[in-house]
Amino acid sequence: MHNLTCVEVCAGAGGQSLGLEHAGFHHLAAVEIDSDACRTLSLNRPGWNVIQEDLRRFSGKAYQGGVDLLAGGVPCPPFSIAGKQLGADDDRDLFPEALRLVEECRPDAVMLENVKGLSAARFAEYRQQILERLHALGYQTCWRILTASDFGVPQLRPRFILVALKPKVFEHFAWPRPAGFTPSVGKTLVRLMAAEGWPGAIAWARQADAIAPTLVGGSRKHGGPDLGPTRAREAWQRLHVDGRGVAAAPPTRDDPVDMLPKLTVEMAAAIQGFPPEWKFAGSKTARYRQVGNAFPPPVAQAVGIQLRKAIEASRSVPMGNLSRALRSWNLRQVAS
Repeated sequence: MHNLTCVEVCAGAGGQSLGLEHAGFHHLAAVEIDSDACRTLSLNRPGWNVIQEDLRRFSGKAYQGGVDLLAGGVPCPPFSIAGKQLGADDDRDLFPEALRLVEECRPDAVMLENVKGLSAARFAEYRQQILERLHALGYQTCWRILTASDFGVPQLRPRFILVALKPKVFEHFAWPRPAGFTPSVGKTLVRLMAAEGWPGAIAWARQADAIAPTLVGGSRKHGGPDLGPTRAREAWQRLHVDGRGVAAAPPTRDDPVDMLPKLTVEMAAAIQGFPPEWKFAGSKTARYRQVGNAFPPPVAQAVGIQLRKAIEASRSVPMGNLSRALRSWNLRQVAS
């Protein structure tokens, strides 16, 4: 596998970063404004060029002509059903900045992900404005909603993903197919639940035999260390999880076998599709917020692999053309 290059914006705690790395992309830069998330990225990838910067002040001109993919998870509050859905009128809307960076970097491929709410009819005109801008820059585009549970991640988490590609790349692109098997919450977490000797872990895992609802991370201003609003907490309770907070540690051997356990940050990360070796920096609330706001790495990897295939296919010389080129070269050699 040849490493292609990537600039990632709004990188967060590295969910998309990790997925793209596994898909064969080398990060030239990972841009993120949150200090805890930047510490997380540097903790796990010390050699990366992690840039703590407001996206509005970040310039992509230094990467023009030298980056294959521009990717990012621009903030979702302007389109989230949990917010006021102000769209372009929300000062947290960073899609215009992402489009500016596309113009400055001119990558072969662009991948921007957001919440499912962006697909709502009320944002049709806004979506069209985005597409028209990308078309004017010479890209062909497509949107799709991908659900994390289709790619082995044990939670729903539908995400609205925009792919914009130069025409030579677009003709080779295909969306990833669902992976097939997805483990339940119980199977995913049973070892973590039993880590401190809790005798109820196996019985609990049998009861938590379903896919989780979407984790909600919230922001610095809104949302604390719980698993989401009322409806989400009710869904977690049906999985025999107390969604009203996040635990500092797993249940112990002294806890009742029939207790309703809370998730730890490590458990939430497993539900999000992070590998156990990926560590998070900051307080418990800050670490959970990073996890809850992340793009699941397996989904990012699935899309990233398809983007890599399309980019590499666009640069391959067809065998027929290669044969003709070799014959022409041989004739020139003979003539000389």
